[in-house]
Amino acid sequence: MASEFDVFVVGGGPAGLAAAIAARKAGLEVVVADRSEPPIDKACGEGLLPATLQALKRLDVRLDSRDGYPFHGIRFADHQSVVEASFPGLRALGVRRTTLHARMLESAQSCGVQFLWRTEVTRLLDRAVIAGGRIIRTRWIVGADGANSRVRGWIGLNRCYFYLRRYGFRQHYRLRPWSDRVDVHWEDHAQIYVTPVSDSEVCLACVSTSPSTRVADVLSAFPELLARLKGAMPTSSERGAVTAMHRLKRVYRNNVVLIGDASGGVDAITGDGICLSFQQAFALANALKTNDLHFYQKAHRRLSRIPTWLGFHLLSMDGRPWLRRRVLSTLSANPHLFGRLLSAHIGEASLSDCVKTGAVLGMRLLASSV
Repeated sequence: MASEFDVFVVGGGPAGLAAAIAARKAGLEVVVADRSEPPIDKACGEGLLPATLQALKRLDVRLDSRDGYPFHGIRFADHQSVVEASFPGLRALGVRRTTLHARMLESAQSCGVQFLWRTEVTRLLDRAVIAGGRIIRTRWIVGADGANSRVRGWIGLNRCYFYLRRYGFRQHYRLRPWSDRVDVHWEDHAQIYVTPVSDSEVCLACVSTSPSTRVADVLSAFPELLARLKGAMPTSSERGAVTAMHRLKRVYRNNVVLIGDASGGVDAITGDGICLSFQQAFALANALKTNDLHFYQKAHRRLSRIPTWLGFHLLSMDGRPWLRRRVLSTLSANPHLFGRLLSAHIGEASLSDCVKTGAVLGMRLLASSV
């Protein structure tokens, strides 16, 4: 393996692989280092929205129906109301995280990305890193090492505008999917997501503000869902992760730049986290090729606007059952508004469209309280 590269990526998860593939397609020599080895797993809801699949196509990551299970919309429900909307003519796919990682790895290998698995990066130098005990020279260093990024700490970029943290746990069950949607069930202080990932398996993920809340705890609040799972065998162990809404003041310093959760993030409730990291990868590749990380900083802020807007507004219902009941009841009576909000999820709406839809929803909420 060479001892000098254009780009050294710290972290071999989806964000790191996306950055590596995009940079390699821009003509740069790239190596990825990670302490783990494939397949790399992470607790998540495992639903890939249409915009995410479009980004994967740009990365030459090939996913088909055999890799997962197609779904066609989103359904929100609590104990009183149900509202749903479809993706008009667009495809979405429930995919196990390990399968996604394997397909991304295939794309990275095919375009010439090099890898250092089971290799710890212990220090950053001037245009070099110490990885696996040896010095590797590089023009650019990309920190894609997750929400608890060591790279971010090394370059002193931990300051952020806001930080909202929740906790997610995920488990799979052997069960034929009963819906062609991702179902989001709302409880007072938590949500549980049901995503079909194959014709014989579903993924259940719960997210709450408490680190001690598990899938079974939230399931107990939904007897109908619990009844569907009766007798279904778990096909994975329960895995947990932190999901956080936070935006950094800066995402690069000198020749070191951050991407994915290392660069800030949106709550899992938006469904936009992984797509956001892919969009960042395209902007980053362009910035590296043109030696202009300020361009990446501006693009990073622009790309996060809609997911952040959605995240804050959706989380306003978390822990406020009175507000959630009114919002879901209003959306159930005005399903076209939910459809317009879903358009933002799939990249079919601008921030101004979101604000307009939010204003209309606000007026409907006021009218319903009179």
